[in-house]
Amino acid sequence: MSAPSLINFILKRPWLKRALTPVAAWWGNAAGYRQLGLRNDDLIPEESEIVQQALKRLPEKESYDRIFRIRRALQLSLQHQLLPKAEQTKPEEDYHYLSPIIRQIEVEIKERNDLDSLKVNKRK
Repeated sequence: MSAPSLINFILKRPWLKRALTPVAAWWGNAAGYRQLGLRNDDLIPEESEIVQQALKRLPEKESYDRIFRIRRALQLSLQHQLLPKAEQTKPEEDYHYLSPIIRQIEVEIKERNDLDSLKVNKRK
């Protein structure tokens, strides 16, 4: 299952959002994955069954782009290099493409488990 998130708490409080937006931007740049051409969702571990299902649901082009980004980042990491500034992932390009699918699968699994554990009472 996905990790708990404070995003809803933060978004409901505009003053907190204004205070944390520069920190979030700094953190995204400091993490270093954008300098290798990766997106945030490229960092999600693939060992989970839910993530495996989400990867199967990705459109073909998005799946190909993900594999390309990961392989290029691995090659750059082995060479101890970074991408040129023009090729690095920009903050506006770093959107969540896999997380919504993961959340949808989690909801489906929860619904399936709720329906499987449904108890039917016979009328007398």
